[in-house]
Amino acid sequence: MQPNEKETAAQAAQSVQVAIVGAGPAGLMAAQVLSGAGVAVHVFDAMPSVGRKFLLAGKGGMNLTHAEPLDAFVTRYGAAQSNLEPLLRRWGPQQVRDWAADLGVDTFVGSSQRVFPTDMKAAPLLRAWLQRLRHPLTAGGVPVQFHMRHRWRGWDADGALVFATEEGALRPVRAAATVLALGGGSWARLGSDGAWVEPLRQQGVELAPLQPSNCGFEVHGGWSPFFRDKFAGQPFKSVAIACTDAQGRRFARKGEFVATAHGIEGSLIYAASSLLRDEIAQQGSATVVLDLLPDMALERVQAELAHPRGSRSLSSHLKSRLRLDGIKAAILHELVDKPALADPHLLARAIKGLPIALVAPRPIDEAISSAGGVCWSAVDEHLRLRAVPGMWVAGEMLDWEAPTGGYLLTACLATGWHAAHGVRAVLARA
Repeated sequence: MQPNEKETAAQAAQSVQVAIVGAGPAGLMAAQVLSGAGVAVHVFDAMPSVGRKFLLAGKGGMNLTHAEPLDAFVTRYGAAQSNLEPLLRRWGPQQVRDWAADLGVDTFVGSSQRVFPTDMKAAPLLRAWLQRLRHPLTAGGVPVQFHMRHRWRGWDADGALVFATEEGALRPVRAAATVLALGGGSWARLGSDGAWVEPLRQQGVELAPLQPSNCGFEVHGGWSPFFRDKFAGQPFKSVAIACTDAQGRRFARKGEFVATAHGIEGSLIYAASSLLRDEIAQQGSATVVLDLLPDMALERVQAELAHPRGSRSLSSHLKSRLRLDGIKAAILHELVDKPALADPHLLARAIKGLPIALVAPRPIDEAISSAGGVCWSAVDEHLRLRAVPGMWVAGEMLDWEAPTGGYLLTACLATGWHAAHGVRAVLARA
C-alpha cells in the first residue's frame, strides 16, 4: 500500500519475531499461545486499548460459548462447518470454559444452554487475560508487547508491514511470522472496518465480499408513522417465525425480536439472517411468516375469535379472548387490511401466519458480525495464506458466519489458537 504524501517518511524497519495485527479475541488468543511457548510477540492495533468489541459485546452479559453437544454445535456454522469443525474439535466450547477457569473466571450454563462468566461481565475476564499476556505463567514464557494506535496499512516495497501511528508517521515492521486478526466489517468505530480487504486483494488473496450477518432488516414500504413512533424499540415476545428461500431451505424457530424504526432485528431475526440476506440478494426480497401465538393451534384461535364481541372494539376482543395487545395487536392493524380484520377466519390465519416482506439488510456497520472475507481456499490447513509467505489469518477475517449464542467468540478463539500453533510449528523448523 502506498503511503500518503503528507505522512512522515518511514523510519528503518523494526524486526520482531511474531507480529499479531489486531487485539481482539483471535489475536489475543494467538498471542497467549505463542508467548506462553517462549515466542516474542508484538501485538499491533489501531484502537487506544485492546478488546473493544469484546467489551461491548459483553455489555449485556458476556456470552462465552454454548453448552450444547459438540456434534450439534459445529452445525451452527453453516457452509463453513467443514472448514471449522476440525478446529473446533481440537479447541472448542469446553476449552473456552477451561481457558476462562485458568484465568480465574468461573462459568455457568444458563437456561438457554449459553455459557456465561459467573459475574456476567467481560471486563474482569479481559483484565485477567491481559495480566496473563504480560506475565506468562509458563516457564520460558515471554511477555507480550502491545503497540496501540498503530493502524495497519499494508506492506512497503521491501515487504515489511507498515503501520500508521497516532503522530501520522509510517512505522515499518519486519516479522518472521505475522498473524492477521483484524476482525470483519462491522462495528468500524471499534476497529473492525474491513480496511484490510484492499491490501490483501492487491497481494492476490482470494476474498469473498463482506456482508452483514446477525443483522436487522428493512420492511417493504417501511412502517407507518404511527407504528414506527409508538412501537420502534419494543419486543415481540413468545412468537415464532418461519421463512423458506427459493432453494427450499427453511428456517423455523420460537423466540423474540424487536421492531425498529426501519423494520425488525433481534435474536430471532439474527438467527435467520444469512438465509434472509441471501434470499434478498438473489430474489430482491424475502418473506418472514410471523406466528403471534405459537403455543396455540389455529383451530383454537379461530374458536376464540368466533365468540361474539358485541359492542367491544376489536382490540378489546383480541385482548380478552387471546391476550393479544400492545405491539402484537398493533402489527395486525399495520399489515392486515380491514376486510380481513373483520373476518374471524382470515384474522385467525393472519395471527398464526402473518407475512412480513423484507427488502434489504441493514448496513454492515450496524451488524453484530459479518460474513465474507478471506476464502478458505486462500489458506492452508494451518490458516496460513497461500499467496503471502509467512502470514496467517484468524477470526472474523475468514469467510464464515454463525448465530449469536457464543458461537462467534468460540470460533474466533479457536482460529487464533489454531493459527498460533501453525506459526509455532514453522518457527520451530526455522
